[in-house]
Amino acid sequence: MGAGRDGTNRAKAGVGRRLPSHHAGNHTAPMTYAPKKSTKSKSAPKVEFKPSKALAAATFLLSAPTPEHLPPDRGAEIAFAGRSNAGKSSALNALTGQGALARVSKTPGRTQQLVVFEIDADHRLIDLPGYGFAKVPGEIQEVWHNALDQYFRERQTLSGLLLAMDVRHPLTEYDQIMLAFARARGLPVHILLTKCDKLGRSASMNVMHAVRKGLADHRAAASVQLFSSTERIGLDVATKWVEQRLGIARD
Repeated sequence: MGAGRDGTNRAKAGVGRRLPSHHAGNHTAPMTYAPKKSTKSKSAPKVEFKPSKALAAATFLLSAPTPEHLPPDRGAEIAFAGRSNAGKSSALNALTGQGALARVSKTPGRTQQLVVFEIDADHRLIDLPGYGFAKVPGEIQEVWHNALDQYFRERQTLSGLLLAMDVRHPLTEYDQIMLAFARARGLPVHILLTKCDKLGRSASMNVMHAVRKGLADHRAAASVQLFSSTERIGLDVATKWVEQRLGIARD
């Protein structure tokens, strides 16, 4: 195992379990939480949020079918990952303040390449394939797995992983695969428990504590927060983490 430019250990080839095929079930019992019951009371006003100048400057650069097609391996970049329909694209759009930067779709698996958003010549956001939805053919999942395995092992500018999990269905097998990739690389991970507005404050807090406890066996440096792109919950915390990992000074 060789040392990367940032001093972390290079991951061994083939780290992480294979992305399960559309016929495979989870090996571990996933957490599932029911949404909160609707009430007639008025909703609380949305939290005001102004994106940082750095993240707001992100623009689409290219889509890479394999890591070889990515920009030169210099500077720093953050990878965004999440199971399809976990709110990954919405989180990316909210953090950059751009409603259409990342394509949001109800069709699972629309992101099938490594999508690069450039902040400047040395800082990037990488939107990873929305992995693990049952309707995605097994052969596509195999291609994704090989590309992600190579990306996590070889990309020296990769500085952190932002992992979106639906707060009602956290720590699925697919999430654990991403955590395994990060753990093998010694890569910092920040988990967004998305759509927390659909579960309610108290229940969401309980999930966050359960997820932190469930991460005890994962030696990656993982932090966890509640997040809602629609209600603007947690955007400041997530922005600070991204900018710190990229080495960008705050406004």
